[in-house]
Amino acid sequence: MLTNALQTVRRMTCTPMCALTPEDGSRAAGQDAQQVQSALLNILDDLTAQQSSNRNVHCAVLNILEDSEADKQNLQATQRAVLNILEDFDLEKSKVASINRELQTEAQERQRAQEEIQQLNLRLEQRVTERTAELVASNHELEAFSYSVSHDLRAPLRAIDGFSQALLEDCSEGLPDEGKNDLQRIRAASQKMDRLIDGILVLSRTTRVEMRIAPVSLTNIARDIASELQKANPQRQVEIVIQPDLSVIADSILLHAVMQNLLGNAWKFTSKHTHARIEVGKNESEQGVTFFVRDDGAGFDMAYAAKLFGAFQRLHTPAEFEGTGIGLATVQRIIRRHGGRIWAEGAVEAGATFYFTLPGNTR
Repeated sequence: MLTNALQTVRRMTCTPMCALTPEDGSRAAGQDAQQVQSALLNILDDLTAQQSSNRNVHCAVLNILEDSEADKQNLQATQRAVLNILEDFDLEKSKVASINRELQTEAQERQRAQEEIQQLNLRLEQRVTERTAELVASNHELEAFSYSVSHDLRAPLRAIDGFSQALLEDCSEGLPDEGKNDLQRIRAASQKMDRLIDGILVLSRTTRVEMRIAPVSLTNIARDIASELQKANPQRQVEIVIQPDLSVIADSILLHAVMQNLLGNAWKFTSKHTHARIEVGKNESEQGVTFFVRDDGAGFDMAYAAKLFGAFQRLHTPAEFEGTGIGLATVQRIIRRHGGRIWAEGAVEAGATFYFTLPGNTR
């Protein structure tokens, strides 16, 4: 538009005026002046628009420069972030390498440990084999000893007892009272020795007999033994209380030997009381089931409780209560073979209670 306006002004200024009349020239001059004015206004409008456009371009250029600076800063921040990531990656890579070295060291140590364990297992197996062979040999020796005890030693004892009895029966009239008394003592000693041999054999068998673990009614075993004791001594007034439904997991034959000894002791050590009470039962707790045999007989001094389960250990004299001192030792061995334990509590003339546990028996 600015170019068109300039051309219009140029034409008007160059147009010749001589051919026109004064009136026409005046009218034409006025028209030209108007056109020139209009052209100049257009020029001014175009200049104003051009200036406005230039300002817009300037602003756009400034915005572009500002955006370029922001992009530059963003690029620099991105570069710094990438550098930080690379540094972190190098650090993590170093850590991973360190961990790998530690894992390799640990793997090597484990390998060495496994090799040592294998060597120990081999040595252990060899020792077990050797000990097993020694145990087998010891068992054979023990069996031979048991056979010798049961046959070779018993025969002389029975001969001594038999000939002593024959002397008393056949020659009693010619023997003085002191001689008769000596023969009675010989017979008593030989019979005691025979009972000791029986006890030793029983004690030996409890460690060698094969166990057959199964559910067993402790109540029925206790009732059978109690019935036998009462039949053998019907004159005694003994109240025997046996808790019903006492069931255990054990070897029935060995458990019968345990109850035979415990109830037999309770029966024996209440014999000096006119009225006696024997109780068989169990106590239940979070730790499991504890069985017991309790009596109100002679009892014992707790200071000597550790001697109760030793072989041939007795807390009473033979004059007070007969016995060999083998019964409780046998009971302890049987309970230990089952993986349980046994202990006792008591007081002199206040009775005794024997407690025992058997693994696998819970509430």
